[in-house]
Amino acid sequence: MQRRKDSNGNRLDDAARAGWLYYVAKNTQDEIAEKMGISRQSAQRLVSLAVSEGLIKVRVDHPIARCLELGRELKARFGLKSVEVVPSDPGSSSTTVGLAEAGATAIEKALKSSAPIIMALGTGRTLKAAVDQLPQMDCPQHKIVSLTGSIAPDGSAAFYNVIFSMSDAVKARHYPMPLPVYVSSPEERALLHQQEMIHSTLELAARADMTFVGIGELGHEAPLREDRFITDPEMDQLMAAGAVGEITGWVFDAKGQLIAGNTNARVASAPIPSRENSLVTGMAMGEKKLPAIAAAVRGGLINGLITDELTAEKLLSDS
Repeated sequence: MQRRKDSNGNRLDDAARAGWLYYVAKNTQDEIAEKMGISRQSAQRLVSLAVSEGLIKVRVDHPIARCLELGRELKARFGLKSVEVVPSDPGSSSTTVGLAEAGATAIEKALKSSAPIIMALGTGRTLKAAVDQLPQMDCPQHKIVSLTGSIAPDGSAAFYNVIFSMSDAVKARHYPMPLPVYVSSPEERALLHQQEMIHSTLELAARADMTFVGIGELGHEAPLREDRFITDPEMDQLMAAGAVGEITGWVFDAKGQLIAGNTNARVASAPIPSRENSLVTGMAMGEKKLPAIAAAVRGGLINGLITDELTAEKLLSDS
């Protein structure tokens, strides 16, 4: 598996980013170094490389420049703290290409912090694809906690729960949620959440410094239905209630408000961490997911976003 683009391509991407931050966004080299997680000397060299390679003219002459501009507009429009927009491939039907690489880079950068952090993880195909891109890392100072249950409806391990994939690559303390994604009743959820082991995991998730989640669409072809977490009648009820998307099993409407009752009354996942204390980054792209992504950013369910160029343009035009 190719885990990264070739080093020269990465170098030019970094140079284009540094050049845009310096000449367009008017950042100092110290600010560029902080935002890119590099030294001031490296930031200076990247800005120089952007000039020597002809990337800097009246604007940054590189495809990533448009992505950076879209990211800036999304941050301003929706009050987001962090946005990463990757170039779109119109010829690809994949819902993870580009996002997986960008997500892996963001997760890896966070885990390289020498200061201890608590990282919370959701579930889904995109997030799992990102985790599968991670290199081997030794991070004993960090704690990684799952927001969602790790048990599928048939009692097997949930395939897209990423905490176990993460433990294969990252040496840190991992805290799975030993629960089904959904339980049979609110009373059962309350009883399970009172168990000491689960209660401590829920408390840890609530204190997450950084959170990465997938954003799922709803409908009879949605992952929640295809993976048999909910039934057709339950999906019909959710759609009738105005539901458009879900994050870690928590279903929300077009305004980004959690739907009262229905499956939310018995979802066993931890609540989405507070956006005041945690950078909650959603990873999603594509036409099917557009209503869910728009609702999530509009309602403040997430304050960070990794998406592609076409999705970013539609979010801005639709809003």
